Parts: sequence; structure tokens; C-alpha cells
Amino acid sequence: MLRPRSGLGQWVVREEYTLEPSTPIVEYTDSYGNLCQRLMTPEGVFRVYTTACVETADAIDVEPDAPYLPVQNLPDTVLQFLLPSRYCEADRLGNLATEIVGDSAPGYGQVEAIRHWIHTNVTYEYGTSDASTSAIDIAKNHVGVCRDFAHLGIALCRSLSIPTRMVVGYLYQLDPMDLHAWFEVYLGDRGSSTEGRWFTFDATQPKPRGNRIAIAYGRDAADVALATQFGPLTLNEMKVWVDADET
Repeated sequence: MLRPRSGLGQWVVREEYTLEPSTPIVEYTDSYGNLCQRLMTPEGVFRVYTTACVETADAIDVEPDAPYLPVQNLPDTVLQFLLPSRYCEADRLGNLATEIVGDSAPGYGQVEAIRHWIHTNVTYEYGTSDASTSAIDIAKNHVGVCRDFAHLGIALCRSLSIPTRMVVGYLYQLDPMDLHAWFEVYLGDRGSSTEGRWFTFDATQPKPRGNRIAIAYGRDAADVALATQFGPLTLNEMKVWVDADET
């Protein structure tokens, strides 16, 4: 999954996608709405080069009064983001979530309390987690990388019956630059208790930042990997860059 799609907050202006050697490829949309490319990797060295010029919002929406939506008012498609998943054991983190949010207002206030707690109490450090690390591990060890921060935020929010999904993509001026992960929660839109929308939260950042390019959405990292392989394959090199287009 390397292709962004146009939607709320971003518009894909142009793209380039090159495979070396040239290989037949099929594209489909998965159950989360992500653009996926399916191919048989040829034997030997194989390169994928992709670029996209995307118009993004300079800021993310912040709605401190966005309320919690009762489960009975949620759309059917959102219910799956209430459930525990492989990396987000929401059913085991309810006590910690309740302790963190305290008397915060149900909804946006609770999620912001969780985001702030993670940003304050979890250390960002490469090499401290791996493909098996889950939200429970991060809650215990208090160290990880962006995907771990997102997994913990997702699990804590879901434990409060707040629908939460994982997002991977790019954040302009992220340092060091890499594929990035954050989370979105489904809350009432402008104070509504029946109409909802997704709001962005990023526990790795000290304050809200825009200029994000979302690539994929899912329950956790298992749904949003940039590549899923079925057979032996070794990654030799990966380079990620995000620049401002001055044209």
C-alpha cells in the first residue's frame, strides 16, 4: 500500500509509480477503503519507486467540545473500530484509561487526555520494539516508536467505547523522515450527539500539526503495512522524503 487517495483533507494532484523490472500489477480497494497493489515479485533485485504530489490541509481540526457518541448512534461501519485487535488489547486497558482521563469531558477531552499522557509518559526511541510489540507492552515499558504510540492510544480509546482507527502516511517536516503512524477517533461533529466524523490525534507530537498525507487506515499495524509478503523477501534499502512543492 503506497498510493494515497483523494479525500477529506488531501487531494492527489499527480502520481508516478515505477517498477524495475516492469511487472504486471493489479490494484484493488480493501475493506477499509485503501488502495492496494497486488503483484508477484520477480526473482532477484526488485525496485519500487513512487512519488505523489498531494494538496494537504495546513492544520488538523481541533474540536474540544466534540462529544462522545453513544454506541447505539454509531454507523455500522464504525463498530469494528471498537473491538480489541492483534496489537490493541482494548479489553485489558480499561482501568488505565479510566485513570488517565479522570474527570475529562466524555469525547474529545478524554482522547486529548490520553494523547497527552502518552506523549508525556512514553519515550520515543528506535530499536525498542519489534513486530510483536503491542499496546500492553508499551503500557508496561513506556518506550517505543510511532506505531507503538498509536497502538496504545487506540487501545485506550477503544476501552472507553470510543471508535479508533490507525492511520499510516507521511507528515511534512517529520524528523527523522520515515513512514509515520497516528490515530483517528470517531466523535460527534460540532457538538452533535447523532452525527459523527473522524478527528486526528498524534501522541508523538507536542501539539496538533497538519500537512499529513494518509496512505492507509485499519484496526492496527496488521492492516496498514506498506508491504505484506507471502514468501522469502529481503528489504535492502528504503528511502522516504517529503518536500514542499513550490510550483
